[in-house]
Amino acid sequence: MNLLDFVELLLVEDNPHDAELTIRALKKRNLTNSLYVAEDGAEALDFIFARGKYTQRDVSHPPKVILLDLKLPKVSGLEVLKTLKSNPKTRSIPVIVVTSSAEDPDIKMAYDLGVNSYVVKPVDFDQFSEAMSNLGLYWLLLNRSSK
Repeated sequence: MNLLDFVELLLVEDNPHDAELTIRALKKRNLTNSLYVAEDGAEALDFIFARGKYTQRDVSHPPKVILLDLKLPKVSGLEVLKTLKSNPKTRSIPVIVVTSSAEDPDIKMAYDLGVNSYVVKPVDFDQFSEAMSNLGLYWLLLNRSSK
């Protein structure tokens, strides 16, 4: 059994500073035990579908929740979302977009593609930390999935 098989939270974030802030916020609530960070959209898809360097990962253990940035290299966040929500095996994984984009077309497209929640990153660290903590608590501890 591989440790990557039991990732509960997948963070897809290319900005190391934003990733670190998110991890710190989640750590405050002890929600980082089974966290994995993908640095671009292609890596996220490879991780979820056990491709490339993740071929040994057991796909029968999907993440409980995915925190997804939109502005990603290689494969955009919207493309990742579209791929996840169009596949019957991954459609039910909750995906929360966490991005700096407050653009209406991005928000509309994300919801059209099936995002579960859309959060615009606050500039203030305390607000950002509180938002990430609350997201983690809700989606990892309170939300019940069909699996």
